[in-house]
Amino acid sequence: MLRVNDIDLTDWEFWRRPHDYRHEAFKALRWHPELVRFEEPDIVIVPPGPGYYALTRHADVVEASRRPEDFCSGKGATSIWDMPGDLHEYFGSMISMDDPRHAKIRRIVSRAFSPRMIQRFEDQVEAVAAQIVENVRAGGGSGDFVADIAARLPLKIICDMMGIAEEHYRTVFDATNVILAGNDAEYLPSDDPEQVAMALLGAGETLKNLVEEFGRQRRKDPTDDLTSALVNANIDGESLTDQELGSFFILLVVAGNETTRNAIAHGLDLFTRDPGQRALLTEDFDARIPGAVEEIVRYVSPVIWMRRTATRDTILNGHEIKEGDKLLLYYWSANRDETVFTEPEKFDILRDPNPHVGFGGPGPHFCLGAHLARREITVLFRELLHRTPGIRASGEPERLESSFINGIKRLPYTF
Repeated sequence: MLRVNDIDLTDWEFWRRPHDYRHEAFKALRWHPELVRFEEPDIVIVPPGPGYYALTRHADVVEASRRPEDFCSGKGATSIWDMPGDLHEYFGSMISMDDPRHAKIRRIVSRAFSPRMIQRFEDQVEAVAAQIVENVRAGGGSGDFVADIAARLPLKIICDMMGIAEEHYRTVFDATNVILAGNDAEYLPSDDPEQVAMALLGAGETLKNLVEEFGRQRRKDPTDDLTSALVNANIDGESLTDQELGSFFILLVVAGNETTRNAIAHGLDLFTRDPGQRALLTEDFDARIPGAVEEIVRYVSPVIWMRRTATRDTILNGHEIKEGDKLLLYYWSANRDETVFTEPEKFDILRDPNPHVGFGGPGPHFCLGAHLARREITVLFRELLHRTPGIRASGEPERLESSFINGIKRLPYTF
């Protein structure tokens, strides 16, 4: 086991290491009796912060998640440093809010997702997945799984849900890649923090302007898409402002597109590496796909962490926490906790129970789109395994260099 003193979660070199090394490092942190504090990254554009504690044990992640009054999101949930102004809400939307504002936005959004709308888009998932696989079958029998398949389904579903035409798909796709680029030079090629900040702001502004234009149209001429439902919703006198609509759209396309596409890409890679698990799934697909989806999400943890900030002095499972302390909830580590999961390093689609936190821990910030993500993964693998039964990864995945998203940029495949 690695020594805790040799581990630095802030150092980008750590996140360039192989996954096996990182899992061993998090294992060492889980077994360390005290919470470990790390320095914050130096990004120049904001003053250096006080550092953060890494919550690596399942019990600690769950406990912090279910106590939003003690561990808030409103100081920023998706960045270690404190973003200037309201940028944390700009990019985080509901993720970076606390009640009562969080409850207001979630109430409006939940009402907009009516049962009729949910059913319509669940049905559309099947049609879109079938068309994607048909296009693959008509192709040359090989390609990039991310571009050809994994990225297409969630992107189209989300854009169709919001009423965004196909001509804007590429704009949305490119902007989300920049926002979740991490330290990947392919999407953020500059080492200058100010240029990086401008690129991130530009990507966010692109998405915000796009949906605000659609919002103005839908206020004048309502349709049956989600944008229309959101901008025209009025619950107890509450409605979304243009800023709130723009921030929610950034959250929707980033969270709903990137995370689902990465779960799908990782899924093919896992089933290629472990043909025994693939055989188990195909033997009784309908009975085993729910467990397979949960195990994919547990095993790969598409979102590696989220941040909370202590609102007061308190105790977390015996650990003393001071007001203002930053906590990073490492889902990636909690989902490998040996005290919760038997043989956590094993990919096992029959795992039961499987109390993973891949969609976030319990509490008000559990993933609003978890149901749709499960549906998309289920339907796409049903189509792939039934209609292209020989499909498999034909090479190593090209991974995103990020401490926040466990992403796959490209994955060669054949069938």
